[in-house]
Amino acid sequence: MAKPVLLTVDDDSDVLRAIERDLRSKYGPDYRVIASDSPEGALNLLKQLKVRNDSVALLLADQRMPQMDGVAFLREAMQIFPDAKRVLLTAYADTNAAIGAINEANIHYFFMKPWDPPTEHLYPQLDDLLDDWRASYRPAFEGIRVLGTRWSPKSYELRDFLARNRVPYQWIDVELSANDPETKRLLEYLRPEAASLPVVLFPDGTRLLESVPAEVAQRVARKPIFMTWQSSGEGRPGSPRLSMPPPKACTR
Repeated sequence: MAKPVLLTVDDDSDVLRAIERDLRSKYGPDYRVIASDSPEGALNLLKQLKVRNDSVALLLADQRMPQMDGVAFLREAMQIFPDAKRVLLTAYADTNAAIGAINEANIHYFFMKPWDPPTEHLYPQLDDLLDDWRASYRPAFEGIRVLGTRWSPKSYELRDFLARNRVPYQWIDVELSANDPETKRLLEYLRPEAASLPVVLFPDGTRLLESVPAEVAQRVARKPIFMTWQSSGEGRPGSPRLSMPPPKACTR
């Protein structure tokens, strides 16, 4: 199972390395720590994580950054991962802005720089936030996701192929799920690719557009699995199947 993400953002490379080091030292075994020196780059990264169906537990951003400050970043990031805990890192001069941001952007906590020693001024507060996040955390589906429409022949053919070959997948009907916030966000970040249905999303972030069973079989099959064609009984090829060659004899 993929580890939930802790994302930290700061344009100051020294501060970024320090907070990344402290987060990784304490939370590395249970979380994936990712650092970005740009709020714009961090937002693009969050959109990629959303398409991959990854989970984000914590967003920690410095308040004073060019082009986009920490409050603005956390406000936009909240639209992508609304359940992530949002934390601001501030200098003493920015204390008033940080206090105002608690209500403005639903900030859960703010830390003053420097935070040494982290065992006193960082970890206890983050422990509480992450415990609270985990209390309602539900691991995301990690297999193949198929986006399409219920009455589409291509979507039906693809779902039938995956089901018959026992390939775990999650079906997302973009019409029936149009009012679901998570689906709306996913479609927004896939644009304009979302128009090329059915779309198959893989856990590593790659995707196939206007997918057909043969393309998916080629992508998911692992050696020595081969794709064969099942006869339709009418003298023409039918639908593809994944098949395994006979096992080799085991000798000692």
